[in-house]
Amino acid sequence: MENDAATLYCPNENCQAANPLTHKFCQRCSTPLPKNYLWAVVDSPSVGSPGEILADRYLVLDKFLLLDTKPGLLALTPELDNLQPLRAYLRLIPYRLHVPQVYGVLFLADGPSQREILLLEKPPLLVDDTIQQVHLGSELTTAWRDATSMRQLNWLWQIAHLWQPLVSEGVASSLLDSYVLRVEGSLVRLLDLRFDVATSPELPQLGEFWQQLVRDAKPAIAEFVDQVSLSLIQGEINSTEQLIGVLDGGLAGLGRSQTPTIKIITKTDTGPSRQRNEDACSPPSGTLVSKPPQPTALAIVCDGIGGHEGGNVASNLAIETIQQQVQQLTKVPYDHIDPSLLLDDLERAVAIANDKISQRNDAENRQGRQRMGTTLVMALPVAHEMYITHVGDSRAYWITRHGCYQVTLDDDVASREVRLGYAIYREAVQQSAAGSLVQALGMGPSTSLHPTSTRFMLDEDAVFLLTSDGLSDFDRVEEYWETEILPILVGETNIVNVADRLVEIANTKNGHDNVTVALVHYQVQYWEPEITIKAVIPESYSAKTVDFTSRATDATLLGSPNHKTQVIPEKEPVKTSSLPLQWIVPLIFVVAAGALGLFVKQLRSQSGQFPIFSNPIQTLNPSIEATPAPRSLANLDRGWVIKTNNDISLGNNQSLPRGTFLEVIEKKSNPKPTSGNFSVSMRVCANKSTQTPAKTNNPAVITSVPPNSKPLPTRVLLDFSQLNRFGVVLQSDEPNPCRTITQPPVTKPTETSPT
Repeated sequence: MENDAATLYCPNENCQAANPLTHKFCQRCSTPLPKNYLWAVVDSPSVGSPGEILADRYLVLDKFLLLDTKPGLLALTPELDNLQPLRAYLRLIPYRLHVPQVYGVLFLADGPSQREILLLEKPPLLVDDTIQQVHLGSELTTAWRDATSMRQLNWLWQIAHLWQPLVSEGVASSLLDSYVLRVEGSLVRLLDLRFDVATSPELPQLGEFWQQLVRDAKPAIAEFVDQVSLSLIQGEINSTEQLIGVLDGGLAGLGRSQTPTIKIITKTDTGPSRQRNEDACSPPSGTLVSKPPQPTALAIVCDGIGGHEGGNVASNLAIETIQQQVQQLTKVPYDHIDPSLLLDDLERAVAIANDKISQRNDAENRQGRQRMGTTLVMALPVAHEMYITHVGDSRAYWITRHGCYQVTLDDDVASREVRLGYAIYREAVQQSAAGSLVQALGMGPSTSLHPTSTRFMLDEDAVFLLTSDGLSDFDRVEEYWETEILPILVGETNIVNVADRLVEIANTKNGHDNVTVALVHYQVQYWEPEITIKAVIPESYSAKTVDFTSRATDATLLGSPNHKTQVIPEKEPVKTSSLPLQWIVPLIFVVAAGALGLFVKQLRSQSGQFPIFSNPIQTLNPSIEATPAPRSLANLDRGWVIKTNNDISLGNNQSLPRGTFLEVIEKKSNPKPTSGNFSVSMRVCANKSTQTPAKTNNPAVITSVPPNSKPLPTRVLLDFSQLNRFGVVLQSDEPNPCRTITQPPVTKPTETSPT
């Protein structure tokens, strides 16, 4: 560091001692000393001279790189109205793995006026503490030539997933700027956001940018990258779903050159301040699972809600149900797995667990604080991918040699405020109801539940940590990952000892709750393939890209004063930009109390019980079944199944025989009015008349192949007129082979008075 006199102040408000910049722990009280490196967004040659200290706290390391020497203090925050571009960062918080988030604002005097400099936290940096050097991560275009085939395609795959969310916020230009587009190991990281000047760039421009990478692409994928970029330029690939599908195919081919070894350990503990343990985990606590030889590796952590004979029942019921459902899914060979359908099936498994808990609540007439529920986070490694599904505030962290990354976003009030563009996260978490959950399993029917499922490509050794808030509260994972979890990756310790140590840290440093952790150690051996991967450009492909910024989370949950103490109303409040957050949150509860007629405010007791509203959503009658609208071609929707009642000609000597089952993937407008109002992209599932198998995404699915005809495609595009003549829509309760998981009927809420 340029300034030898600079010191790092302890974040412990009862200490605040000054420490040398080289120290990791406070020399007076042993509190971990976080080093918050910040990127300054400023329209000038630099923010200051190296070694200079700005606003009595920010040490200038480079032109735009700062270190906060007082990390225990909140940074100044701007008025959102005065800094409109700030909202794009806030609404993109679900993508904070790639997009830096707002830390605060630095106000600097510039003559008679004052400059507002936006400070971003966790920029893409390489930090070497041994020699006290910090520098920016490499530009993707620079690191590209030295990366493996797997990593090169992995980077493109991440960019494809970011494209649509950034387009929606008017910042897609960030993915076309080689200076902004950085990498940190296997991760694509943006230095800051570049706003689209007039109109958002389109996919052909992305293709032109990727075309520059073809020359230095590895031999195994050079032709693949060239074909994909040209298809983008020429419009053959015209949607991000289609692009992701093509890249999935390339990664699947490369994945055969990668051999993973997986170990899982779990540990749960009651903690020093609880009388009973409401957490649950899978595998059972203390059990070490290895794949191979085990065929499946699945880790689950649940944090129960509802006190005695409530939280522990809900958490164990959730794990039992999820295990049963995932066991069916993992029987499918990887070559037959459609990632988008697997994501859907994982969310459907969570919905089934939710409804089982909710229906048990109703059957036992549980209301108010007796109603039980649970949070959930689970990790399912499949070949070269990791699938993470979560509901609530139990978290998943991804640890590599380059850093520790939180990959789930808590379903709480603070995160919702940020996602809606109302507050900066560091400010939002300081508010009184910040930790109150907005959803968990068992609080109502699955129609009002929005689990989050995401997948990550793995091309290097990694550890995934799943944990309840007994450990994650007060940033304990961020404080201790480097000293406790990183040694796993360098072979200095094993995951069994680390799990024990993390529970010890949770009990001694936090100690306010039960604690449960699961560690998933993913080790990989990779070799460059000798074959050449070719791109297959389908006419239509449905890959799951979730736009979290537009997904509303229905709030039906509860909590304790500091962590999960109150129910958040189901309807999001109407806000004005001038209303401060500290006024907004109390108003939420005032409105909710007026609407529901009851507000119970009570701290979580030693038994773990705490109040909830008497809410119609939480008072269901299991004897009344839902009566969904009859399905027909007129209201055709994604996921519905059609059975052909006659042969349908596809041309090129192909036809769909009578009795074929087709699942709706996508409905699109038809450019040919004579053929009907729309056309439908469909997945071919099965046919009863023959048993000749064709390659599909599901081994339980069998497609018929008529004599003297070409094998049927796994997907077809049919006009509405064809379906109208030859197909019939199956109702929701009719059995069909298109899905491996079916959701139980959802019960209707009874009419209840507010009292």
